[in-house]
Amino acid sequence: MKEPGLGAGNFLDYAVEFNPNRDVHFAYTHGVDHRGQVTLRGHSLVDVVALRDRYARWYHMMGVRPGEPVGIVVAEGFEPLLHFLALNALGAIPAPVNDAMRADVMKRYLTYVGVVGVVADDPTRLAAAYRADPQSRPRFVTPAHELAAFDDGGVALPEVYPHPRQPDDIIGIIHSSGTTGTPKGTTLSHRSFWDGKQDRMIRFPCEPYDKLMSLMPHTHAGGLSYFLTATLLGLPTVVMGDWRRATVEPVMEAFQPTMLASFPRTFVELATGELPVKGAARVHSWFNTADAAHWGHIRRLIQLGERPAGLIKPWLLPAEAAEEKPLPGSQYIDGLGSSEMGMALFGGLFTPESPRADRCVGKPQPAVEHATILDPDGNEVPVGTVGMLAVKSPSLTPGYWNNPRLTESFWLKGYFLTGDVARMDEEGNFYHLDRTIDIIDTLDGPVYSLELEEVLIADCWDHIRDCNVVGVPGPDGDQVPIAVVQLQAEAEQAQVTEEMLLEKANRELREKGLAQLAAVRIARTPEDYPLGPTGKVLKRELRTRHATLFAG
Repeated sequence: MKEPGLGAGNFLDYAVEFNPNRDVHFAYTHGVDHRGQVTLRGHSLVDVVALRDRYARWYHMMGVRPGEPVGIVVAEGFEPLLHFLALNALGAIPAPVNDAMRADVMKRYLTYVGVVGVVADDPTRLAAAYRADPQSRPRFVTPAHELAAFDDGGVALPEVYPHPRQPDDIIGIIHSSGTTGTPKGTTLSHRSFWDGKQDRMIRFPCEPYDKLMSLMPHTHAGGLSYFLTATLLGLPTVVMGDWRRATVEPVMEAFQPTMLASFPRTFVELATGELPVKGAARVHSWFNTADAAHWGHIRRLIQLGERPAGLIKPWLLPAEAAEEKPLPGSQYIDGLGSSEMGMALFGGLFTPESPRADRCVGKPQPAVEHATILDPDGNEVPVGTVGMLAVKSPSLTPGYWNNPRLTESFWLKGYFLTGDVARMDEEGNFYHLDRTIDIIDTLDGPVYSLELEEVLIADCWDHIRDCNVVGVPGPDGDQVPIAVVQLQAEAEQAQVTEEMLLEKANRELREKGLAQLAAVRIARTPEDYPLGPTGKVLKRELRTRHATLFAG
């Protein structure tokens, strides 16, 4: 932690230098054998360095040089992390892309970034797009399997290797989820991305019994963040390549993690239906980041697992902690963050003993110098007033790649605007109400979609497993809120109708003093509930799809 050169662009080199257990497996990948049983393959620090260097030789042979961006379009899991490490060791800039992104959007994004080359699992997806616009084609578009099979014998690395990183060096370009439009390219710098993690590194649970499952997309800053943490702490971690429950639960049972880190998408699945009691038997902590989660899902997950005495009483000596019985249930750390913030800058803590606190994301993390709520003119608003969430932190992104105007638009009077609407209470807790682009402007005033979703999931749980509230043109031309919901299996079997759901939902919303829904629509197919590349529901597509719901 005291090494001045340590940062997000070279953390692997420091881990190898200082960790005496560099030959011990810590990073695990998962698969299935011929009998359908889960297999786990371990990698030590030495293994990871060898893989990184082999990839780096290939990139150097292909002419990639310091400062050049390279597109990485490979399946989630361990692979995108290896490409990230190899390109940074050369001083180049990895631009990972979630392979679920549509080919035309992907090509447009990579052209905007100006990548010099692309490595992709399926480059044929991009081939047609580049044929239609050959001038935008980069120097190389290579199948990932060619790089994986590369024989690096006789291929030299640069004379200076790994490339020395400077504090302001860009070490990655991370695309946004695209939930509000075309993905943006958020830059991460060597020092700022590390600045956001330093305090968390000290506080992160890392006892000899701890094991982490990282369910983050590893083409995203969140996946990189947790892998950086695991690498520097030597924390046994299974790097997941799939976030769906059908894949996750068997790996949980085989690995027996004590911690899971994910976007809300996996936690929604794990909290629905029969709980994963066997796989979560040793879980003491759930780490959520990106969008804040809903209480309806949180309250079910914290029933699982157990909390060792050393976790809830950190002042105990190891021998004393071992003598105390663990508490039943787990803790849920609900983070609100983004690539632009550098990490989750807010974090609510929920345990089985916690009272319900809808939309509370807790207090700012230590990496935040100051957090506040602003009005459109950049003035701080009184406690309890809704406004724009704004922060000052050394972890913030240096800006959007090749787009200084867009970068400037997110700054107001020295504060970075996170793009969220929130309020703060008298105790300094923040409450996340909506994304600014998702506010529903009704004739009776603004309606915040996340507040309504919170009630629908928590108080209509017998019927609704997940939902999204959006605004559409109403019968009188004004904006009205509607809910697009996914049903519980039992509600499907009982043939619950949209009219029944609307009546129940509005009854619960009235009791909470919230706005009424104009309609409920049941999402019966994946197409009815469109997801972006990172698994977030695309509210803009829901708005477009239901724009004519009340026409005529």
